[in-house]
Amino acid sequence: MANTTVNNIRRKNIIRYNNDLCLVLECQVRTPPNNASYCQMELRSFSSGRVIPVRTNIGASFDVLENSIKHLELLYQADGNYVFSDAETFDEYPIPATTLKDIAGFLIEGQSYDVLFVEDKPITVNLPASIEVKVVEAPPAVRGNTSGNAQKAVKVESGITVMVPLFIAEGEVIRISTENRAYLGRA
Repeated sequence: MANTTVNNIRRKNIIRYNNDLCLVLECQVRTPPNNASYCQMELRSFSSGRVIPVRTNIGASFDVLENSIKHLELLYQADGNYVFSDAETFDEYPIPATTLKDIAGFLIEGQSYDVLFVEDKPITVNLPASIEVKVVEAPPAVRGNTSGNAQKAVKVESGITVMVPLFIAEGEVIRISTENRAYLGRA
């Protein structure tokens, strides 16, 4: 943990702000004419997921925390935790389900994910841009009097519902975006 002035804070640093771990989304030093310089930052709280705008003077300093990423496999979910395991050392790392509530629909047991560690503690999971999932429930394709891009709602193995073209059937593997849950194509 290093106490760093705002001049040296960069995007993707993790800092402690108001006793909360935050990811730096943006950090710009601004010097308006005839005024003192200041720093404008946007932070994302790991606990709440909110984006926090922060304006501070140039002399302010924050604790920049050491972080690392480990490639871990999701073993199971139990007792309000998702439990991940390191394939080499077989160490298990629980992450509270409340922390991962926004991405829970993309977590599938047996899959490997990049887990962000801050000061040797697992904080969150970095999802890839898209994932491949199996369709478990799909209504039959009823064409009717449609014109254009007809879609239907299907349920995938992770439990979320995705809008897909009519030709997708139960048992198929599809790619979906982790950002907006959009159908990207067959796998």
